Amino acid sequence: MKLAVPDMISNSYFPAIAAIELGCFKQEGLDISLELIYPVDKCYAALREGTVDFVGGSAHSALSAFPHWQGAKLLCAQGQGMYWFLVMHKDFGGKRGDLSVVKGRSIGAAPWVDMGLRRLLIEAGIDLSRDQVKVAPVPGAQGAGVNFGVTAAKALEERKIDGFWANGMGTEVAVRRAVGTVVLDVRRGDGPKPCFNYTMASIATTEQLIERSPDVASAVVRAMVKTQAALKENVARATEVGRKLFPPSEAELIAELIRRDLPYYDASISRSFVAGMNQFSRDVGILSGDVPYEGIVATQFSHLWKAG
Repeated sequence: MKLAVPDMISNSYFPAIAAIELGCFKQEGLDISLELIYPVDKCYAALREGTVDFVGGSAHSALSAFPHWQGAKLLCAQGQGMYWFLVMHKDFGGKRGDLSVVKGRSIGAAPWVDMGLRRLLIEAGIDLSRDQVKVAPVPGAQGAGVNFGVTAAKALEERKIDGFWANGMGTEVAVRRAVGTVVLDVRRGDGPKPCFNYTMASIATTEQLIERSPDVASAVVRAMVKTQAALKENVARATEVGRKLFPPSEAELIAELIRRDLPYYDASISRSFVAGMNQFSRDVGILSGDVPYEGIVATQFSHLWKAG
């Protein structure tokens, strides 16, 4: 079986990656391999087409391939909250939480990821047209196997963009190279309050797989919960995984990024989250009407979300 993620050298989908590398899927009797497919809508297209069995990506992006959530379900969360950062070039003197720095600037963001930034800026009172804010793909980020965040940090350093909206790894690289300043960290309270629930890193599969193999779906949830618990117990395990898969410099950073993320490692998917994601999806035009909680979340596995 295959699990697709849209970004590899990152903390965003690390629990899914670690579940493979730490053997948690194997402990549950599953043989699951990892596949990198960029951008995230292509992950979900592969899920719809049956070339992968699970997607570890942004939850709202399932709508790219499963309109009105027909045919897909969320099994569990990899972590709570929208997990991207807004980083601007240090020369602009941006301050934490002050979004005026985006006016007249070009900001790099991946497809479907960019929706979160656009909506956040609108909720914060920024008019993208009036304020001349350009949100577009990062130059050079379309290549196969590329890491978006690290590529964004490089583009920022080379002044190809004025800022980026991306994962914690790209953010850390930009800050350590002294080229970027963190303006927004949504998970930790920045930005308009609703944006925390725009999306989350989740594990999704098809309704068909759940109906055909509920034992496999439940094993995936158990493995994800075990992985979160294993990283909480010993975050140094993240470095073990990073050294197998990442370039040396990023491998040595990953444990610190995961340490910061541990408070958000909770596999549950709440009704309030789904309500917030649905509102966001309507606001950005990828959902019409409403979909009930049970139409999005595979609630038959909710008893497995807590460790122990």
